Amino acid sequence: MAAENCTGFTDFILLGLSGRQDVQQGLFVLFLLVYGITVIANLGMVLLIYMDPKLHTPMYYFLSNLSFCDFCYSSTVSPKMLADFLSEQKRIPHSLCALQMFVFGVLADVECLTLSVMAYDRYVAICNPLLYTVTMSKRMCAQVVAIVYIEGLVDSAIGTFCIFQMSFCNSNIINHFFCDFPVLLALSSSDTSFNEILMFICSSCVLGLSIITICLSYSYIITTILRMTSNEGRRKAFSTCASHLTAVAVFYGTLMFMYFRPNSISSMDTDKIASVFYTAVIPMLNPLIYSLRNKDVKDALKKAIGTTSCSG
Repeated sequence: MAAENCTGFTDFILLGLSGRQDVQQGLFVLFLLVYGITVIANLGMVLLIYMDPKLHTPMYYFLSNLSFCDFCYSSTVSPKMLADFLSEQKRIPHSLCALQMFVFGVLADVECLTLSVMAYDRYVAICNPLLYTVTMSKRMCAQVVAIVYIEGLVDSAIGTFCIFQMSFCNSNIINHFFCDFPVLLALSSSDTSFNEILMFICSSCVLGLSIITICLSYSYIITTILRMTSNEGRRKAFSTCASHLTAVAVFYGTLMFMYFRPNSISSMDTDKIASVFYTAVIPMLNPLIYSLRNKDVKDALKKAIGTTSCSG
């Protein structure tokens, strides 16, 4: 685990998504559009929830936190990736690489845990509606969000510390478009066995806790919905969960494909595609999923647009 004595590199070189200049220019336009939509959609969602009193509920409080996390999540990777598309030397100093990895790790954990908290929120709302306002009080929601961020900070700090205690004597070329944990582990010239085990335990605790919470919450939700005698009640209950289930399926499906697939089907190209999906595409999709499939958000958006038109 301790760093070896060697002549270390002062920075890393990112190979990016493609080495062809013509392809990089096209990718720059594409990802600039994706990042622009991500920023507008997520910050727009946060602002919409803040402005509309009808959305001042625990569910939308957590959704605003998810949108803010998605904005920061994408902003950790996308600006550097966009700049690299237009530069010949795609260098990143050790310190900035460590910072990018740490912040990315924090926000990935926060996103993961926030989705599980939102599942628990739906469980309380559907299975114990009379206790909802007590269980999911403003104070409780704020405490839960604080715990989520603390957990993300601790887990990412451990992972980043483990990575940058190792030596990188053989090469400083990263065959990726950002500083990700598995890529730096593979690049290290040190023995990574202990670090891999420690990081696997930490990440599995976060992911395992999230998946268990989501599975248990939705097992109770489905049981409760099936017991409902009213078709209208069933439809309303399912509709409140549809957007969240879609977001969960997309995020966790990509995450598990990226980190838990067999080595036999692993390649750097598939790693990059999966990474693009959960660093750029998912943060763009989440607010669109919730706005297109949620009546309250659509009504608040129409109201906001109407107010803006009238004032103009």
